[in-house]
Amino acid sequence: MAKHLISAVTAVLAVACVLPSLSVAARNVAAGKQGFVVQGRVFCDTCRAGFETPVSTYTKGAKVRIECRSKVTGAKTCNFEGTTDHTGTYNILVADEHEHEICESVLVSSPESRCKTPLQGRERARVFLSHNNGIASDTRYANSLGFQKDTPLSVCAELLKTYEQYEV
Repeated sequence: MAKHLISAVTAVLAVACVLPSLSVAARNVAAGKQGFVVQGRVFCDTCRAGFETPVSTYTKGAKVRIECRSKVTGAKTCNFEGTTDHTGTYNILVADEHEHEICESVLVSSPESRCKTPLQGRERARVFLSHNNGIASDTRYANSLGFQKDTPLSVCAELLKTYEQYEV
């Protein structure tokens, strides 16, 4: 009888210890396979203002890359590419967790011949690709990326005056 009792207790302890660790391991594997969608927009700075204006246009067919680098060495660890739709929006699926990496959306190319020059300061945008940051959604939103038009539109001079500050 004692032998059966010891076997039963051992079985219960094994189940009590093994099942929780299996469920944690399964959850960690599932989380590791769960990726992210990085969403952003690409615009053409038609006024050469350095930012989006009411006359900026959004670029269909622009190529964007998500690049991740090691925080320690700076070496590239992965990249994922995508193209903007008719609204200038890209949605790039990024696999896995990147908590220990620096990831950015980066402009690759523009299909518009007169708006191909990357706008300085708007050619890349950092995105945080970790589930360990309090954000419940798997969608991450990147700041808009921009190209600069070769020559500004004629309406821009008047438009940019509205951004000036006047002293009182």
